[in-house]
Amino acid sequence: MRLRVLSYNIHKCIGGIDRRYQPQRVVATIAHYAPDIVMLQEVDAGARRSQGDHQYDLLGDALGLRHRAWYPNVSLRSGGAYGNAVLSRFPCRAHANIDLSLAGRKARSVLHAEVRVRVGRRTRTVHVFNLHLGLRQEERRRQLVRFLDSHPFAHMHARTPVIVGGDFNDVYGTLGARLLVPAGFRAMPTAPRTFPAYAPLRPLDALFVRGDVQIRRAARGQIAAARRASDHLPLVVDLELAVS
Repeated sequence: MRLRVLSYNIHKCIGGIDRRYQPQRVVATIAHYAPDIVMLQEVDAGARRSQGDHQYDLLGDALGLRHRAWYPNVSLRSGGAYGNAVLSRFPCRAHANIDLSLAGRKARSVLHAEVRVRVGRRTRTVHVFNLHLGLRQEERRRQLVRFLDSHPFAHMHARTPVIVGGDFNDVYGTLGARLLVPAGFRAMPTAPRTFPAYAPLRPLDALFVRGDVQIRRAARGQIAAARRASDHLPLVVDLELAVS
């Protein structure tokens, strides 16, 4: 079965160039690619800068994605918080947050959602791990090692369908190859450059799979709205989920 996954640091729906809060641009960008599962980073809830919107509901409603998970990473002094979110066409049986924060650094985490996908006559659970790693190289390495050692991932069968994606903040696009590939993950055939949105130079966003799921195609979203909607471009990945 084909699945389309979109990973997107939406920068609170604030444009990377004009600094304007316009969630409709993010909606238009995501809708253009018609994804089945959306992995979002920097998603506001109750923040003054985004008019108090709970963006995971605002975007989910606009896109018709009624299955949602969200967890706050950072609480704002002015009120509200921001974090990671997963929106899905398919039911999410459960979700949980895995803390990756290091002392003295900004809070970071992985949002884990169990997405139930109907494949033929059976339903398969796809484990979606949506992450946002730190800004320093050693910080990112330690965070990814912590994820690999965490429950429930560390105890999953090798054939269990797993998607790990998000904003790796990996300037050179090498972190996943060094740590995830040796753990049985498969990388995208290319590393699309997604940052900055107006003139992308760095492959900060990435997606890896393990188990009964294969990557068929990966590209960055390049429609006009995407270049204004955020400071990142979305990453669009087509997958093939095995029946069994």
